[in-house]
Amino acid sequence: MIGIIDYGMGNLHSVCSALKRLEQPYILSGNPEELQKADGLLLPGVGSFKDAMGQLEETRLVDFIKTEVEKGKPLLGICLGMQLLFEESSENGETPGLGLLPGRVTRFSGKTSDGASYKVPHMGWNNLQYLQKEQPLLTRLDEGYVYFVHSFVVETNHRDVLGAVAHYEDVEVPAVVGRDHVMGTQFHPEKSAETGMGMLQNFCRFVEEGKQR
Repeated sequence: MIGIIDYGMGNLHSVCSALKRLEQPYILSGNPEELQKADGLLLPGVGSFKDAMGQLEETRLVDFIKTEVEKGKPLLGICLGMQLLFEESSENGETPGLGLLPGRVTRFSGKTSDGASYKVPHMGWNNLQYLQKEQPLLTRLDEGYVYFVHSFVVETNHRDVLGAVAHYEDVEVPAVVGRDHVMGTQFHPEKSAETGMGMLQNFCRFVEEGKQR
């Protein structure tokens, strides 16, 4: 069973609908005691990094998430939820994140290295380039197009956490990230047709296989 973390800032309807299409059992809750019963956790997110971390703190979910991850429970962050996995963000002032993956979140500059302007946010369909085909979200899937909507992007010097990237103007966008049982997608897999749904299915399979180990 997947526990979808409800802290008031997620695109919950589309994620729930996607899991229903996959016939994947899930619970939607902001209660740590209920979420603890889940075999894997899904952290969605839409909006401001600072506000999201505030909500997670207020609902006692920060310590819960870190404790469950430390125990080995799989965690998938989506969009803002992926960004929250990292150490900090510059959005609305420096804000610490969950610190589960190394890196920080910064706004797209809107300028290429040669001074040309480009639109922010990065919005629409973009092709993925796989860097680690064995990453759990990517197994058995071909590279494809997925749907992005974001103004902030992860920066990390740790290439080992990058499963797949996309390119927006001259920016390399970490699109699929992960280390061990913590993983995330910058795009919305539930809105990304066959490729995205395949990644959600891979996460559910990873959770199920973890139960059997």
